[in-house]
This record gives sequence, C-alpha cells and structure tokens, in this order.
Amino acid sequence: FLGEGDWPERGPARFAAKNKLMATTSRDETSTLAESIGADLTSLGEDEGDEDVDDEVSASDEDSSWIAWFLSLRGNEFFCEVDEEYIQDDFNLTGLSSLVPYYDYALDVILDVEMAIEESLTEEQQELVESAAEMLYGLIHARYIITNRGMQAMYEKYAAGSFGRCPRALCCGQATLPVGRSDLPRNYTTQVFCPECRDIFTPRSSRSASIDGAYFGTTFPHLFLMTFPELIPCQTTQTFASALCPKIFFYKQRMHTCQGTTCIWFPDKQNQYLLY
Repeated sequence: FLGEGDWPERGPARFAAKNKLMATTSRDETSTLAESIGADLTSLGEDEGDEDVDDEVSASDEDSSWIAWFLSLRGNEFFCEVDEEYIQDDFNLTGLSSLVPYYDYALDVILDVEMAIEESLTEEQQELVESAAEMLYGLIHARYIITNRGMQAMYEKYAAGSFGRCPRALCCGQATLPVGRSDLPRNYTTQVFCPECRDIFTPRSSRSASIDGAYFGTTFPHLFLMTFPELIPCQTTQTFASALCPKIFFYKQRMHTCQGTTCIWFPDKQNQYLLY
C-alpha cells in the first residue's frame, strides 16, 4: 500500500510542478541558443577581420611604388629615396636620354605610369626596360644627392652608419661615404671614402661593391663634408710607429738611415745592424 506522502500529485500542484519543469527547460535551451549565436557572431567577426587584414596587405602591395621596391632590394642600402617631384622635372633629367636606352619606358616604370608594356614589348625587351629603369634611377640619384634635400637624406644614412666604416685600424671605425671614380656609367664600381685617412676602399658588401660608381658620382662626398663641416674629423699625426712600437723577438727597435741604407739598431747589442 502507498503511504500518504507516496501518492502522485494531483490537481493544481501537479500542473505547477509541470510548469516549473518546462520553464527550467526553456531557460536552458534559451541560454544554449544564445551561446551558440554568440559563438557564430564571434567567428564571423574574426573571419571579417582576417579578410580586412588580407585586403590591407594586398592593398599595401598594390600601393607600393617602384622606388620603394627598388630601395628594399638587398645591396641597395646606399641609395636614398628620390622625390618624385624631382624626377618629374624635365630640367633635372637633361642629357640622360642619350645615356639610357628605352628612356621613355624606363621613366614611366620609375613613376609607376600605367601602360601596356606587355602588349608592345617582348619578354626580353621588358627585362631591358627594367634594367634601364635601374640605370636611370641611379643617374638621377647621383644628381639628387647633391641637392639640399638629397644631402639631408644622405646625412641620416651617414649618421646611421649605412655606408660602412673604414677598414684601417688607426681610423677607429670612422664612417665612410659612397663615391664614384667616374660620372659616366659602366666605368667603375662604387667605392667608399674615409674622411679620416682621405682614402677610398672597396665596400665590404659584395652587392654594394657591384653598384655602378656613376650612381653616386665624384662630387658627393666632398660637397657633403663642405655642407656639414662639423662631420670632418680632426686630422691626427698618429702613425704605425707612434701607435705600436716595432719589436723583434721582444727587443724594441729604432729606425734610422745610414748612408742611404735602412738599418735597424738593436739597443742592447752595440754596433750590430740588420740591413734590408
């Protein structure tokens, strides 16, 4: 037999319990649905964000100019960015059309002028146009770096040590400047000039050493130091003999000349000379 408390609920109490169970179930389903919708919206937002990033990257690639691409190449650290306004001025380009093949095409490539090169030129000619564009930019660069704006741009690179340092020990890491031995292309490669010893050297980077010297010209380093005289180092009379006393088997040597023959005197051994 069932006790008094074991009988199932009837009447209003039973319906109240049923309504309470349904309310709890609907509340759980609602929270689960809300969490699902929130997760979908979050993933949708992330997807849209990724698409925006991809669009920005592709847009930045498309907006990148030829000059920015050229300066980003390895070995072109010596070059500075030439203002497009300077390139667009025909007066600054006087005489270059006779030095650069495919001059008009090369100029359009530098200025990112849209043209159907693929339709009018063969693949071999397109490579020649790209090479001509690099040559034209280099010759324009040689003229630009002796202007006020070009000097300022090269000053920043010089202060950062972008042109390398003198390999001589007594120059103590003096910063160098790029220089060419000719103003005409295809004659000499780029050298670096040391303001301390006033000598020229081959750049340490093989890529920089292969750049045509005409892209910097023979005038730049000297005009640069005249423009910024505070960068001229104080000339010292320090030589190898003053910096390092010569020794042979730990014996200090003194150099002098006797009857036109160079001799080395051993202080601790009188009347003995080493001739060479």
